Amino acid sequence: MSKEIQWSRFLAPDAQPTLREQMNLVVRLSIPIILAEISSTVMSYVDSAMVGSLGATATAAVGLVASSTWLFNGMGMCVVTGFSIQIAQLIGAGRLRQVQSVMRQAMMVAVGIGILFAAAAVGISGSLPVWLGGEPDVCAGSSRYFFIYGCGLPVVLLRQTGGSMLQCSGDMRTPSALNILMCCMNVVFNSLFIFPTRTVTLLGADLTFFGAGIGVAGAALGTVMSEIVTTTLMMYFVCLRSPVLRLEKGIPWRLERGCMMTTVRLAVPIALERVTTSLAQIAGTKIVSPLGTTAVAANSLAVTAEGFCYMPGYGMAAAATTLVGQSIGAERRDQAKRFGWLSVGLGVGVMTGTGILMYIAAPWIFSMLTPDEAVRTLGAEVLRIEAFAEPLFAASIVAAGALRGAGDTLVPSIIELGSMWGVRITLAMALVGPLGLHGVWIAMCTELCVRGLLFLLRMYRGRWLELQTISAE
Repeated sequence: MSKEIQWSRFLAPDAQPTLREQMNLVVRLSIPIILAEISSTVMSYVDSAMVGSLGATATAAVGLVASSTWLFNGMGMCVVTGFSIQIAQLIGAGRLRQVQSVMRQAMMVAVGIGILFAAAAVGISGSLPVWLGGEPDVCAGSSRYFFIYGCGLPVVLLRQTGGSMLQCSGDMRTPSALNILMCCMNVVFNSLFIFPTRTVTLLGADLTFFGAGIGVAGAALGTVMSEIVTTTLMMYFVCLRSPVLRLEKGIPWRLERGCMMTTVRLAVPIALERVTTSLAQIAGTKIVSPLGTTAVAANSLAVTAEGFCYMPGYGMAAAATTLVGQSIGAERRDQAKRFGWLSVGLGVGVMTGTGILMYIAAPWIFSMLTPDEAVRTLGAEVLRIEAFAEPLFAASIVAAGALRGAGDTLVPSIIELGSMWGVRITLAMALVGPLGLHGVWIAMCTELCVRGLLFLLRMYRGRWLELQTISAE
């Protein structure tokens, strides 16, 4: 049996693992994801610095459409989540032939929806920056960036699908390693496409580095190229190397009504929440846009910098989804409850620490991201506001992962939807006038705290443990 699935012994009917064993398991499953998040955040810093070296206009061009790229990515992950929850619970129930069927359907749907998303993104790329209120010198670069990124969406969705399926099978290492590799490749490709051919003096020697010199568009092209390479490798490990997921003969490639209906039931609430949340983020971008290029650039870089704080939360959330999902599938709801709360507690503890570090290091972080002094000062100030929300932000992130593992997607989606529109956007509109960008980030901090409290209440009530996702065999 592979190392990734040996811990399934904890799900046996008579198993009673100690608190220490459970904590070690959550940490062991979380660490690869956290390392991948660290790498992704570091590379995002490098990526932002590379674009930022071109000036505040280039940074604003990417930041203007960032919330729109999150919308497409988030919609894709909704579909992926609908399949991955089933995979986790079917593995816990020992129904591996059905796992194979769900995996095939997930890959087919991911490619199909990815093509539709690409067509939509390409179609709106010319008008989107104007709709978002970008300044004329920013809109042209934003449009080119979004067009190129949109063309790569089918590959992005397939990579998300493969990574999520591996994680839900208990293999956190492979997708994490590949995501780290993708971040590194993104920097290499960016250096090739963003900057022109140049000579660099290294250890007394003049070295010539080739470059296409296409600026902001090069950042999008670098991202798409790294996605293509990573997706190819991800599919290799899913289809040929995974002991649970690798393709076996005799299982047809066809969509099945039961699987698709379950996927729709799980994914639609998340999709509606992601759409409305992303629209809220876009609305937030539109609220910030009239504040000028400096504010847009500082806002974009502060969002990137905040990734340092919540990366442990997403690692714990991925572990919680897998552990809760497989526990539910094995009919060990007692274990599901313990794994869920333990993951939330660890996430809150770790993100409280990273929030303190972010508050202290905010000026230093921005000194790496941009040479523009005005952007540095404003970005560090708003980032410090957000640090106070990190403990409860952690609660919402990890609790959402645990609830997803149990198939509870409707109520969490309602919580996030109501929180974003009822608290963040409403408060941001009220505060942006007197407080500028600071007001927008105070609204964000307040909303994240409210959201965390609501997720903790949902966990405490325990109704999520009574849900039924997969049908009886």
